[in-house]
Amino acid sequence: MTDPTTVDSGRERFAAQCRAVCEAPVFSLAVFTVILFNAALLGIETYSGLSAEYAGILSTTEHFCVVAFTLEMLVRLGAHADRPKAFFQDPWNLFDLLVVSSAFIPFLRENTTLLRLLRLARVLRTARFMPQLRILLVAVGRSLPGTVSFLFVGALIIYVYAMIGWICFAGHDPAHYGSIGRAGLTLFLLMTLEGLGDAVHAGLAVSPFSILYYASYVLFGSFVLVNVLIGVVLNALEEAREMEEESELAARRASGDVMPDAADELRLRIAAVRSALDDMETQLDPGHGTAASAAAMKAALETSSQPEHASAGAR
Repeated sequence: MTDPTTVDSGRERFAAQCRAVCEAPVFSLAVFTVILFNAALLGIETYSGLSAEYAGILSTTEHFCVVAFTLEMLVRLGAHADRPKAFFQDPWNLFDLLVVSSAFIPFLRENTTLLRLLRLARVLRTARFMPQLRILLVAVGRSLPGTVSFLFVGALIIYVYAMIGWICFAGHDPAHYGSIGRAGLTLFLLMTLEGLGDAVHAGLAVSPFSILYYASYVLFGSFVLVNVLIGVVLNALEEAREMEEESELAARRASGDVMPDAADELRLRIAAVRSALDDMETQLDPGHGTAASAAAMKAALETSSQPEHASAGAR
């Protein structure tokens, strides 16, 4: 009968070996090189002459990329052999697994368009090896709710101004304001300030008060909304950067590379004092009196001093 302890120790050794391979700079550089090579291969296939002349070589190199990505994913799975749940808790691992496994799914493998799109998704895997790009992608995802609100407000402003433009300029400029659709398209293009001068001159030919229409639209539709969108993206970028730093710090602490700093010690002390105060509140009744309060305070002081002794021992 197989000893479970032996199986667990063998699994841990295998995971440690795979983890050492994954953390090696050569491994990351090799995978990053294959990703860029695969991206270049996709670009070459867009030239019909080259793809027809070197069809055999391109097919061989595509199989090489698939084999390389498959081996990489197997090594990453092996690195989590002792803790499989941790692999599926990382969104980037799930993304990599989906992209790599798509080459073996029968329906996707036979559909040329879907296969090319999924092969194109391999290029996004460069985010794993470029922290700044990973932060940008996470920021884009976190800014989507704010962007949806921005689009709703922007569409509302364009619709209101399009109706006003249709009422005021439909008879004089039907090419741009003849319907709500044309007016909306015109104002959408004016949001980029492209052709604003011509639109203002055409409006002044109708009425001198049209300057108020265009000035207020540029103020709300271009300046205010664009700055709101920039603020949403910058806020999401800052949140993504903080998330990346926290995840890196948590990973380093889990591996024992980083000791708790002074801020962490202070948080531990505050948590201990709060816990002691909660105990005091539950114990403050006529049966306990002052003795219970003193005992709880003593426990709080002893607990709060433990991180200091621990940090002193570490130093």
